[in-house]
Amino acid sequence: MSAVLGAATGAATVATRNVIARIAREEWRALFRDRAAVAGIALLTVLMLVAALTAHEHRRAADAERARYQAQANHEFEAQPDRHPHRMVHYGHFVFRPVNPLAAFDPGIDGFTGNTLFLEGHRQNSANFGDVRQTSLLLRFGQLTPAFVLQVLAPLLLVFFGHAAVARERESGTLRVLLAQGVRSRQLVLGKLLALGGFAGLALLPALAALVWFALDGHAPWPLAVALAAGYTGWLLLWVLGVVLVSMCVARGRDALLVLLTAWAVIVILLPRWVPDMANHAVALPTRFEDAIHVQREYLALGDSHNPNDPAFAAFRDRLLKQYGVTRIEDLPVNFKGLVGMEGERKSSELFDRYAAAAFDRQERQGEIIDAFGWASPALALRRLSMAAAGTDLASYRSFLEQGERYRYALIQGLNRIQVERLAYADDIDRNKDNRVSRDHWREFPEFQYEAAPVATTLRRVAPAAGVLALWLAALGTLAWVLAGRLGRIAR
Repeated sequence: MSAVLGAATGAATVATRNVIARIAREEWRALFRDRAAVAGIALLTVLMLVAALTAHEHRRAADAERARYQAQANHEFEAQPDRHPHRMVHYGHFVFRPVNPLAAFDPGIDGFTGNTLFLEGHRQNSANFGDVRQTSLLLRFGQLTPAFVLQVLAPLLLVFFGHAAVARERESGTLRVLLAQGVRSRQLVLGKLLALGGFAGLALLPALAALVWFALDGHAPWPLAVALAAGYTGWLLLWVLGVVLVSMCVARGRDALLVLLTAWAVIVILLPRWVPDMANHAVALPTRFEDAIHVQREYLALGDSHNPNDPAFAAFRDRLLKQYGVTRIEDLPVNFKGLVGMEGERKSSELFDRYAAAAFDRQERQGEIIDAFGWASPALALRRLSMAAAGTDLASYRSFLEQGERYRYALIQGLNRIQVERLAYADDIDRNKDNRVSRDHWREFPEFQYEAAPVATTLRRVAPAAGVLALWLAALGTLAWVLAGRLGRIAR
């Protein structure tokens, strides 16, 4: 008896699958008989290929240029002649941020942030030479990248060619006929979803090929490439569900198109531009000029580290004298002037770090406000996931600045230490003395090496946005399943 029941169940399952597959095939035939649909998918593929090639060439050229400039800066620093160590502190050094391999897929905020740091004593400079400031203003309206094509254009294509998936059956009267012939409403909806999902897969395929190309060419971590692929797959599936869901609920195809175009405009265009502006008003950032005024005021209060007799360093001098058991700074076994420089650099770096951390904390609070609106616009969640996985988000930019600052501090203090250990205090304060040290010291400093965040850390940043997309998929999928079961009653 159980064998008979099992065979009957299996036969019913196969029959259900056959019905769904037949409906999907018919929907595909209808789609590809429409020349506009064929032209649309062909145009999207061409746009994707152009975007991928352009973005790859831009990333390759930018990375090569920065590597060349970094090598030149390293060479020029090491080639400096014999000098006083503090002259080298003010000579400074340049470091450049290498381009992330997946930045060609989604450049994120890289076009709006700087990529070059000038490192010098007594100052903490911001990054300069962002692409927006050096290229056409059109860059402000968005680059043609694979991420842009998938985020903005691919959903529009699904809306135009999928809006009438179910509504067309209702308008033509074939929905009643299909249900009367024994086709279940959920089978019909699943067939439509399968067909439109296949159409979305065609749109996604060139992007996935480009992503694999970028990952292989730049030796990007595969978990991050997979996270990007999963995020954009979920994004298009979300639109497949939404398009079919609206088509189920609206009586006419043109009404479904109007509703979906409105939803696309709000979710993809309006909210991703309005929410950041709202967050900027909610958590205002001081201007660079305001910050510079406050920093300069506090910096001057720290004392002049070039002057060993500055009263601001009196307590520091007394501690050193007590530590070494002497009564005069001339009797110290080390150069007191160099030690004052090191102490001044320590105090000023703490000041700079405090202001920089406060500015980034405000920006992160703005990001939290934007993330909260991911429940209203999954496009915001997708962008967060995409930029984090591509290494082009605020956290990656902050990491570059903080690594550059750590390198700057070690470099400047290393030069100050040469002054402390290689020059006598009496000679150092005598301007008639030739207080130079060998150029060999400059070659002993290590080169700057930017380190991307560990993959596990990046995946943790990606997880909340991925969770928002997953919940959107679950909600739309559940709603579509429930309404699909009522489609037969609506048709009657």
